[in-house]
Order: sequence, then C-alpha cells, then structure tokens
Amino acid sequence: MNEKTKSYQMDMCEGALLSKLVRFAVPLMLSSILQLLFNTVDMVVVGRYAGSQSLAAVGSTSSLINLLTNVFMGLSVGANVLIARYYGAKQEKEVSETVHTAILLSFLSGILLTFIGVGFAETFLRLMGTPENVLSLSVLYIRIYFIGMPVLLLYNFGSAILRAIGDTKRPLYYLTLAGVINAGLNLIFVIVFQMDVAGVAVATVLSQIISAVLIIRALVYMDGGCQLKWSNLRISKDKLIRIAKIGLPAGFQGALFSLSNVLIQSSINSFGDIAMAGNTASSNLEGFVYIAMNSFHQTALSFTSQNIGGGKYDRVKKTMIYCLILVVIVGGVLGFGAYGIREFLLRIYTSDEEVVAYGILRMRIIMLTYFTCGTMDVMVGCLRGMGYSVMPMIVSLLGACGLRIVWIMTVFQQVRTLECLYISYPVSWIVTTLVHVLCYLVVKKNFVKTRKFSS
Repeated sequence: MNEKTKSYQMDMCEGALLSKLVRFAVPLMLSSILQLLFNTVDMVVVGRYAGSQSLAAVGSTSSLINLLTNVFMGLSVGANVLIARYYGAKQEKEVSETVHTAILLSFLSGILLTFIGVGFAETFLRLMGTPENVLSLSVLYIRIYFIGMPVLLLYNFGSAILRAIGDTKRPLYYLTLAGVINAGLNLIFVIVFQMDVAGVAVATVLSQIISAVLIIRALVYMDGGCQLKWSNLRISKDKLIRIAKIGLPAGFQGALFSLSNVLIQSSINSFGDIAMAGNTASSNLEGFVYIAMNSFHQTALSFTSQNIGGGKYDRVKKTMIYCLILVVIVGGVLGFGAYGIREFLLRIYTSDEEVVAYGILRMRIIMLTYFTCGTMDVMVGCLRGMGYSVMPMIVSLLGACGLRIVWIMTVFQQVRTLECLYISYPVSWIVTTLVHVLCYLVVKKNFVKTRKFSS
C-alpha cells in the first residue's frame, strides 16, 4: 500500500479512541454540511431571486425525495458495516467482493430511482396535497433532480466504502470543489438565464456528477481490497444478501421516518404557501444541525463495525459513550446557537416578514430539543454496527414513526396548530432514544454470553 493512500486510512481498533473519533467525525461533519449546502444554495437563490412560491416548491420536495431514496441509501449503510467488519478482520478478498458488489448495486439502484422519480413525481406530489400554485414547479424540480440519481448513489456508496476504512478526508475535499461549482452554477442559471427552479436542479445534478467522478477515481487508484477494478464489477450473491440484511432494515427505517415527515409536510401544506416557505427555511437550517449530529451516528457505525470485526469488543461500549457525549454537546451548542440568531438566519432565505415568523415558530420547538434526535441516531449506529439492524428499524417504526402518525391522527385533529404538529418531533425522539438504550442493554447481555463483550 502506498504511503499517500495509507495516510487517509485509520485503524479504529488501536490507539487513543476519543481523539480518533473526533478526527474521523470532523471531516465527515464538514463534508455532510457541504452536501447539504447544495440544497441550501438552491433555496437561498430561489428565495431571493425567484420568490416565495419557488422557495416553497423546492422545499416541499425534500421529504418526498428522502422517502424515495432512503431505502437505497440504507444499502450503503449495509456496505459500510460489512466492509468495516472485513477490514477490521483483515479479510481483503471479502472486502474486494463487497466493494464491487456495492458499486454496481448503487448504479443499478440509481437507474431504478430515476425511472420512479421522473415517472411518478406529479402523482406523489398530488397525494401530498401540494398546492396547485407550486405544483408545476415542484414536479419540474423533482424530475430534473432524479435524473442525477445514478451519480448521487455512486457518490454515497463510494463515500461509505471510504468511511469503512477510516477515510473521511477525501469526500470532504471532493464536496468542497463540487459545492463551489454548484453555487456558481446556481447564480448563473437562475439570475443570468432566468431558469428558476430548473436552474438550481440542473446545477445540483452537475455538481453531483463531479463529486461522483472524483470518488470513483479515488477507489480506482487505491491499493488493497478497496481498489475498484472495472473487470471485477459483479454482484456477489453472498455479499448482496449480507448488505441487504443490514441495509434494507436501515433503509426502511429511513423511509418510515420520511413517511411520517411526508404526512407532517402534507399537514403543513394545509396552512398555505407562506407557512410552507417558513417551514422550508427553518427545516433547512435544522438540516445543518442534524447533519453535524449525524456524523457521530456514522462514526459510531464505522468504529463499532471495525472493532467487532477486529474482536476489540471493549472499545464498542467506549465508542457509544463518547459519541453520545459528543452529539449532545454539538447538538446543544448548534441548536441553541441557531435559535439565538434566528431572525438573522431566516432572513438569509427571505425578506418576507410573515415567512420569517412561521420559520421562528418551528425553530423554537425543534432547535431547542434537537440534541435528543442526535442521541437517538447514535444508539442506532451502535446497534447496526454490532450487526443488529432489524431491531432499531422496529423500534423506529413503533417509537418514532408510529407515534408521529398517531399524533397527527389524534392530538393534531383536536388542536390544529403548527405548534401542536411540531411538538410531535421531540416527543418521538425522546421516546425512541429510551427504547434504543434498552435494546442496547439486551444486545450487550447477549454479547457477554457469546462474544465476551466487555462490561
């Protein structure tokens, strides 16, 4: 292995754990924030230069996009866990088979998603109750966005492969370049060529192509089991089944969360396009806090997987504790900090006072409790890293998604206000976190009996 390639990788089974967790999480956090900036720049540009209807159109698509893509994104989680497990056990042949299966699977999944998104965009948006005055713009945005699905999934699966061996730096470098290009193209397409939502969608797809090409190039020029060789691209049935066992429950869990968010978005749509625009701006700001916290979910996932593969069970519990502490600190500081400068942040998206007021309403409830969402995700990462993926899916179905749906059907029907709707989020996060902790204790007891899991 050449020294340059080796410098990007990390042995998660040895050395000071806390410092390695931070070194792994920070580039991941920054790269995830850059990825979110693609969507943020879209919203800022359309909100400023195309108006509140265009802002509402772009924002109303996010929950639907997540619903359609989360099952396939979950498969990248399965690839990450499996590769990290084999890498920790130093099984290079198994690593190579998993890498080539994952890359081919990502491309085929992307093609399938393109057909679904382009063909059924209007049907899905109408089912969500999208207002007629923004429907055509929303449909146009989704159709263009989904044309880029093959490259989006290639990037996400490629990044999952690099994360499995401890490399979170190169995805950061690639997204920095792609993000700068995306911002420039947004301004050109919307302001100069007056392309409205089509302009920001095209800019996003082009920037995703760049990041995907760079990530694939990195894999091609790697050494060892993670090296991508075009002649070896094939689906290994054994590896596909293992990826699916971990990834499909993770994907279904994400889809279930998105389904509950689609129902909430549909309820928000009933308050009109101004409320939708305010909700969109606030949701996008929350995205930055969430993505920062989610880096610790990814960190817990990779570190737990690699240490299980390497037989270092004593580091698994420490990984969980450190990640929980870090996610509460990051989520609390960012959430309370964002709420402290709420008007300044919301005015980046819009100058409409009514839109700002609706945005503040959501921020007051979500931002101040958002760290509890982070703790929930860290526990999920630990459980999946230990090979338990169905359990957190069931818990999420019942504790978070089911609770939100019941809330909408009962409490919200009695108190039809946005405040009541938004309160369903922190309630579901807290309940689900507590159940995940109980699940971890049960799983740990099983490891004590079968794998000498350290107490």
